[in-house]
Amino acid sequence: MAITSVLINVADIPRSVDFYTRHLGAVPVEVTTDSAVLDAVTATIRLSRLDAPADSTWIADDLQAGFRHVGFKVSDLDERVERLRADGVPFQLEPIHAEGDVRITFFYDPDGTLLELVEGPLQYHEVYDRDAVDADWGLGDPERPRFDHVAETVDDAPAAHEFFRGLGYTLMGGIHQPSDPRGFEITYLRGGDSSIEIFEFGAAELTRREPQVDAHGFAAVELDGAEPQGSVPVADAYGRALVADADGLVLAVGGA
Repeated sequence: MAITSVLINVADIPRSVDFYTRHLGAVPVEVTTDSAVLDAVTATIRLSRLDAPADSTWIADDLQAGFRHVGFKVSDLDERVERLRADGVPFQLEPIHAEGDVRITFFYDPDGTLLELVEGPLQYHEVYDRDAVDADWGLGDPERPRFDHVAETVDDAPAAHEFFRGLGYTLMGGIHQPSDPRGFEITYLRGGDSSIEIFEFGAAELTRREPQVDAHGFAAVELDGAEPQGSVPVADAYGRALVADADGLVLAVGGA
């Protein structure tokens, strides 16, 4: 059950369409005054206008359980960073050479969704499924930014792995963060041509938030298939049933 779409609530559809097309190479598929569907190679970005949003409870702290960011693979990180800077886009992390021998950077879309660019094939410290890694690497360098993953902080990584295995995901690989005193580890679960990136912090206490789909920014990950076992109903919206996993990541499944 691979990710088919990332759902994002926005204040201004034309502004967000312009941002994602110019900075992330997304291709408009359908655009109206209230919504837009943008092709991001391996999934779509679905934008929905929200005129009276609640205050977002999401914060840019990886110790908050649930959604963390949306990641894209690129082959021209530095060039894109320069264009982002020229447009005054706020960065959360300037480009660095990260664990796994990749270059990464983090920045915000116009409505506060945290986005990541990743350049280079990730060199996993632990390989759990060689075929999945080979398929990941086999996608090669993208001609335009390619949706790659959604990241989530979890309280219990083995339980999260089991939850996503129930959706057909395979545990692909892991990356250690030896310089992080919080006991930070990352594991990757593969479904189709994208991943769920799992953050765990063995030596730190997490904060939690209620699943929220009435604020600007990231709303949900859309999956094909039925409501996953062990999920909690959240709402019916976007023409889908919304549920959450144990750490508050909202998933859009089935039909509303």
